Amino acid sequence: MKATFNIGYFSNKDNKFIIRRAKEDDKTKKWTAKNGTECFTYYDLDKMGYRTATGKYKIWGKIA
Repeated sequence: MKATFNIGYFSNKDNKFIIRRAKEDDKTKKWTAKNGTECFTYYDLDKMGYRTATGKYKIWGKIA
């Protein structure tokens, strides 16, 4: 089973800090955008789809 965790970050789209329940899978990755911004793509269990956190984000509650 893949790990589940919580992720929190400031959403520019919603203009607020959000916390999501997430799941690690084969598409989960950390990467750097062309402009140098750090990014993290994950599967959002609350919205049932992939999301990308950019800039500063925090991950906690990882379950192996």
